[in-house]
Amino acid sequence: MSDELRWKQRFRNFEKAFFAFQRRMDDYEKDPESESHQMALVQGYEIIIELAWKVMKDYLQNEGYDINTGKQAIRQAYQIEMIREGEIWLQALDNRNLASHTYDENLLNTLISFITEQFYPLVRDFYFDLQKES
Repeated sequence: MSDELRWKQRFRNFEKAFFAFQRRMDDYEKDPESESHQMALVQGYEIIIELAWKVMKDYLQNEGYDINTGKQAIRQAYQIEMIREGEIWLQALDNRNLASHTYDENLLNTLISFITEQFYPLVRDFYFDLQKES
């Protein structure tokens, strides 16, 4: 399979997950005190950050870059201005690792604030920018 085809296929999976993530954001915004909406938002976040860096990796490999990890993908994507706010993307990757291994109410509240205030606008912009190319 060609690298171009791979990134476009990965983008289609990312797109489906992005729309599901948007729905989780909408649900959370309608009822932010709902534990099930909070947990669903975090789970959607874990999925979307994973797919986002993999789309970056596949896209960058198609462009000739040697990328093997999420951090490499994010750093290179930032360098070529594929994404903005590289440090927030790296923080998102680290937060995903924390979220999947720890349940703590304070961490949950901090993570939800990060997702809604910092991460969501960036992943939304990333989606719309890549949509133009796919």
